[in-house]
Amino acid sequence: MTAVTRALMLFVPLTLFAVAGALYVPPDYSGEGNGDDEVVLASLPRLPAWANEDLPDFSGYSDTTERKVAFFSFLYPRIVLANSRILLEREYLESLASKAELSDREEKWLTDQSQRLRVDAETGSEEQFALLRKRLDVIPPSLILAQAANESAWGTSRFATEGNNLFGQWCFSKGCGLVPLSRVEGASHEVAKFSSPYQSVRSYIQNLNRHPTYQLVRDLRLQNRQAETPLSGLEMAEGLLGYSERGEEYIKEIRSMIRYNNLEFYDQEFRNLLGERTPAKFKQLASAKADTALLPGAEGALASPFEG
Repeated sequence: MTAVTRALMLFVPLTLFAVAGALYVPPDYSGEGNGDDEVVLASLPRLPAWANEDLPDFSGYSDTTERKVAFFSFLYPRIVLANSRILLEREYLESLASKAELSDREEKWLTDQSQRLRVDAETGSEEQFALLRKRLDVIPPSLILAQAANESAWGTSRFATEGNNLFGQWCFSKGCGLVPLSRVEGASHEVAKFSSPYQSVRSYIQNLNRHPTYQLVRDLRLQNRQAETPLSGLEMAEGLLGYSERGEEYIKEIRSMIRYNNLEFYDQEFRNLLGERTPAKFKQLASAKADTALLPGAEGALASPFEG
């Protein structure tokens, strides 16, 4: 086998690997309730009205820092909302794991979650609970903010402004999104459209939680869980090799954005906001009446990572 042949054998799988990581088939969101990608759970509050708001116009900011603050201030509450709802789902998952017997309704919830998160295991088995614990989990705000800023050009890209798509996720059904202007002849992919930026955040988290491309993201998160250490966006960025064709350079860029913009500030704020991590607290955050209620800055604390 020649060196060229070996190189081609490596290149082709890696290229497919990168493209597969961008795949997303958007559900038919109604803008009400939980959205079709959230499995019905009685204790999960309805989405607050502000979750359905469109993306603001970030192109009018001439000052770079002001634009960054506005972008993070808009997106961070939506990250808190999505993560809080996932934490409520995790609480319910643990309550089912402790039961000796499950009702038909409880088994259906487990089956539906397994289908959504691509878990192949017998319903109610220890294997299913272990896999769901690994996949039904939050993503650190720092990682979400950095990728959203990078993929959407700070909320100013065409896909962000016309499709509320902050993460460049693709779909392959005609009319499912926006056709890229630079799409090569013969290609069929589109860039997915979402009813709101919140739904874009929700689908991005789901993508990292279930796609085989991001198994390392989930492995790193599980290591933090087992060691009882805070989740780290900087560490979990290591699992993004397949998110972009740029591979390692993309990971370096995302980590650089986290460091340069002090985005770990938002990870700490999220931990502070969760407090003692009770179901009541998760429900309070998941049903906040205004997005400003979830912003940093309460009780004299710093309101943004650029202060201090």
